Amino acid sequence: MKMLNLRRRDWLPIIRYYAVGVLNMVFGYVLFAILVASGMQVFAAQAVGYVIGVAFNFFTYSRLAFGGQQANRLNYLGSYLLNYLLSVALLWCILQVLSSPYVAGILVTLIVSALNYVFLKTYVFRAREG
Repeated sequence: MKMLNLRRRDWLPIIRYYAVGVLNMVFGYVLFAILVASGMQVFAAQAVGYVIGVAFNFFTYSRLAFGGQQANRLNYLGSYLLNYLLSVALLWCILQVLSSPYVAGILVTLIVSALNYVFLKTYVFRAREG
């Protein structure tokens, strides 16, 4: 119920987070596709793309979604590790109930992205001191 009481200024950071998330997703997919098209093995391309994507995402989130805030890089890396582990665990759990990997993937993405926003806002990007 509290979420319905959010004011416009409370929604703007969430909208920026998801807008930047779309940019990050496009970058990650295009990078993956380029690596695969250039002959890289698909799982290697995924790993390389993920590592480069984490760096790209840090830049875009720190500049566009959480601009003007101080970032804790160690917590950021921890958030991506947690994000990955949580995604795998949730995917496994949801697939025990649903048969569609596509629906499961969408549900996992929605749940983990919302949790990631809370984690980034709470533990990674904080107001600058001083």
